[in-house]
Amino acid sequence: MPIASTMTSDDQPAPTQTFRRPLFGRWLSTLPVFLLLTLTLVIGTGEMLHGQLLRMGERLFGDPAAGVQYFMLRADPITPTCDPAPDIDALLARQSAQPSSDIDDLFDAAEVDPQAQRSALERAAQLCAQRHTLHAAVVAHMTPELKLFRSLETSFFGIFRFGTDNRALLLLLLISIAGVTTTLRRHHISLRPAKTRLDHRVSAAGMVIANALLVYSCSHYLHTLLNADLPLSRPYLNGLWIALFSCLCLISAYHLLKPPADAKPGGNLGLALLATPLYAIMAISSFTSFSLQGHYGGIAIYLGQLVELSGIFLNLALFIWAGMLLKQTNVVDRFLDLVRPWRLSPELLTWILLIGAAVPTAYTGASGIFVIAAGAIIYREVLLSGGRRQFALAVSAMSGSLGVVLRPCLLIVVVAALNKQVTTAELYNWGIAVFVLTSSLFFIASQVLRQQPINIAHPRDAIPAMARAVVPVAPYILIAIVVVWVYSYLLDTRLNEFTAPVMLPVILLVVLIFDKLRGESLVEAPSARPLENDQGNSQRNFTQAVGAATYDTVGHIGALTLLMALSVSKGGVIERSGLMELIPQDFQSIWLALTALMVVLFLIGMVMDAFGVVILVSATIAPIAYANGIHPVHFWMIALTAMELAYLSPPVALNHLLARQVVGEAEIAAANEEVRDKSFYYRYERWILPMTVMIVALLIVTYGGELIVEHGAQTLELWRSWLPQ
Repeated sequence: MPIASTMTSDDQPAPTQTFRRPLFGRWLSTLPVFLLLTLTLVIGTGEMLHGQLLRMGERLFGDPAAGVQYFMLRADPITPTCDPAPDIDALLARQSAQPSSDIDDLFDAAEVDPQAQRSALERAAQLCAQRHTLHAAVVAHMTPELKLFRSLETSFFGIFRFGTDNRALLLLLLISIAGVTTTLRRHHISLRPAKTRLDHRVSAAGMVIANALLVYSCSHYLHTLLNADLPLSRPYLNGLWIALFSCLCLISAYHLLKPPADAKPGGNLGLALLATPLYAIMAISSFTSFSLQGHYGGIAIYLGQLVELSGIFLNLALFIWAGMLLKQTNVVDRFLDLVRPWRLSPELLTWILLIGAAVPTAYTGASGIFVIAAGAIIYREVLLSGGRRQFALAVSAMSGSLGVVLRPCLLIVVVAALNKQVTTAELYNWGIAVFVLTSSLFFIASQVLRQQPINIAHPRDAIPAMARAVVPVAPYILIAIVVVWVYSYLLDTRLNEFTAPVMLPVILLVVLIFDKLRGESLVEAPSARPLENDQGNSQRNFTQAVGAATYDTVGHIGALTLLMALSVSKGGVIERSGLMELIPQDFQSIWLALTALMVVLFLIGMVMDAFGVVILVSATIAPIAYANGIHPVHFWMIALTAMELAYLSPPVALNHLLARQVVGEAEIAAANEEVRDKSFYYRYERWILPMTVMIVALLIVTYGGELIVEHGAQTLELWRSWLPQ
């Protein structure tokens, strides 16, 4: 499958997206990324596993009776140099015979108590004897078994510590490999696919300019640091940024000179500009804004913020990998088998699909990856149930946004990390209420707009078929339970928002192994495209499936992380422009503050990635909200709901771009043709329906949430008073 971009499908194949390179070329990027992701898994599991290894070492080799603990055995002991049986009288005589020093002359003379001297020397001798005794006990416990276990434990600790100390380097290597691969494959995210020669040339020219400006910004920033006569922390990271953007600039220059051979002639300049990757547009606009202020290294500074949050973005990479591994399994299709026997009407089916999709959306970091992994299958199911194409496209796009507020969404972890006024537990608890609200509003809207009666199969027909579908689903549930139990029992680690990035890829790798051992064929989505030189999705073995998932992951990491990085710099432009200072510090009315901040949050979300929004809002808007009496949890519920709306709103509408990519350009054309003679609403239903639902939800969360904050306690007490004692 192609990457997170607006590329065409096989219905309209383009050589820039059909993979005709040798397998060696794919593995040249896939294998290093696989190793980096595996190392990230080791780092994530390392703390848990190393803690258990230390406990195991204590149980196996510790000896409480002898006072020997495992930490004493982790290195060869040093023999004490003190004398455990000294001649106390000789030491006392030697001390008495020593002349006083010049330092002693500075203080008043005081008589030395011989008994106190003797007691001190006797106590020192006792401590020395204890050290010799403990040393002998430690040496006695140095068995071959201990040394073997110790080698294993310390070697693992060395790997774990290296990875922990170099997270930023791992992230930058991951971005570099993925960014180069994505650029070579022309799979960066843009508002429309490049089809004509003019499209490709304008897109490549934009990338040449953008990457050249990024090289200059990073070089200028590094030069400034070198001339500051201050100790540099990890200067090699700046060098890697410069090397990355230099490579991207050269690749883009080659694409400019040599567009695809089968690109259509002609083209329109206005449409061609829309084919320019979004990260390039952000880079050019950000550099222009910073340079007008004489701040040429501005983008490089904000790229440093991405590196400072390396742990979070490495977790995002693991979430992306999990999403692509999910695409290689039949998990989604098998769970849909539970719903198919009920032969639901399209509107009722889509409501159930959205509820079901919210959980994996949250578990894939709310990054739109679920749309790529399962959007085509969801689109197909809605069509097969008799739904309209425009309606099916709306559902596919929304399937990747409602889970933003649910545990263990990575976005909420970032919010809690940057804002000490809130905790993940508070945000997740209130997020459930927001999710219930948005999903219910979608159900109401779909029922109001339905064009056919509600349809549900009779239980006597549906339940037996559903029961038969449980059999192939049960192993997947059992695998997840077993893996979670292993982590909980052996590593004392539970599945939560902090451990999910590590545990999910492991669960899906085990699921993939199970599918291949069972001989399960992968169910193809209508727009799925087989990779080159393999046996097709349904015939892949485990190694090929993991390779295909990692190959897809490379493109998504390259496209999404570069977009996020430049989105952060765009946030820096907004922050330094003074626009945030135009927002009053005191609104006098909390309702006016809620209205103004709600609009600002939505407008920012329309032009920035969600992670960039969180970083910008945490530094600028959140303090204003708190100062005006808006409860921190309520404010972030408003912000997260606004981000859900922004995922679905122009001019970027990332989830719509991803949904368009997975279903293919031919389906988009068919959807437009299907409603050509219908009313305005049905012609643009895929845009209007999600936006209407989320706008209403945002208004309710904003104003209804404040009513709950103001009167919730009184209402709760009144409700309790009505309950029987």
